[in-house]
Amino acid sequence: MSEVQNTTGPVWVVGEQLDGRILDITYQLVGKARSLADGIGSKVEVLLVGDCAEAQGEALFAAGADRVYLCKGADLGDYQAEAYSEIVVRQVHQNCPHIILIGSTYMGRELAPLVAARLETGLTAHCIDLVMGEDGVLVQKIPAYGGIISIVCPEKRPQMATVAAGVFPAPEMDRCRTGEIIWLEAPDGLSCRVENIEIVRQESDCAAFETAATIVAGGAGACNSQGWERVCELAEVLNAGLGCTRPVVDEGRADLGRMIGQSGKMVTPELYVGVGLSGEQQHMVGIVGAKVMVAINSDPKAPVFEQVDYGIVDNCEEFLPVLIETIHRYRAGGKE
Repeated sequence: MSEVQNTTGPVWVVGEQLDGRILDITYQLVGKARSLADGIGSKVEVLLVGDCAEAQGEALFAAGADRVYLCKGADLGDYQAEAYSEIVVRQVHQNCPHIILIGSTYMGRELAPLVAARLETGLTAHCIDLVMGEDGVLVQKIPAYGGIISIVCPEKRPQMATVAAGVFPAPEMDRCRTGEIIWLEAPDGLSCRVENIEIVRQESDCAAFETAATIVAGGAGACNSQGWERVCELAEVLNAGLGCTRPVVDEGRADLGRMIGQSGKMVTPELYVGVGLSGEQQHMVGIVGAKVMVAINSDPKAPVFEQVDYGIVDNCEEFLPVLIETIHRYRAGGKE
């Protein structure tokens, strides 16, 4: 694309849907795009490919979009990397967006680099914040080297970033907002060297924990059989979502879908309780939106204690049974 410093182009979101339902990450990105566009006096535009309907465009207007491109085709109902990337690239060439935001989902993690490579521009993956800098340069923040670093793309356009679900809040929906819907014809001769033979959807019990008001997460210090059993019991008694760090997954105690952090889920609970985790940056960036954070660790020097609201220094295998019993007594009307 162009190396011209054009800040008048729109802020784009490449939306995502499943069975005709727009995914939450799309609304979250539209909300963020709205604030970025307002900062440079620009518009928010959304490109949605697949089983599109006019009602989806209206929902995206309510979230903050000014214009929605809907591309529907007989072979576009299911995501196809080559076809979708071709459609996105063609529309980018025609409309010259200043910024493109894509969800860090299974689709987005494949689609974004394909599009960026075709456009010969930069791409920052797994951003945890986006800030508009001088001259319309997007400051893209990611966790790295034990902290947060900022990445910019000063020359190439569009500027591209992927963001995981839960990093940004969902916008307030304004059903009075309107905009322009543009229907797109699927381009002729789309290259699809991969054919979907069958799609098997597996139900997972991990999905609900991402939106839970309370989340209990276990780390390396609680990933033996007895420690993890206590973590699961605490989550049950608190009616909380159950999360974990990478070591717990590596030990086979929990599914990858429960991992919280840079390469896992981003969560924003009212209460987060971390058990037996040290406070590594890769995990902690996944809970930056938590309202109240509590850590339980036997090491008083664990970095996690510098990052939470309340810290408890104790062996989790000894402390958790006492805590669980106390919660049971309290709920039964007994004294604490």
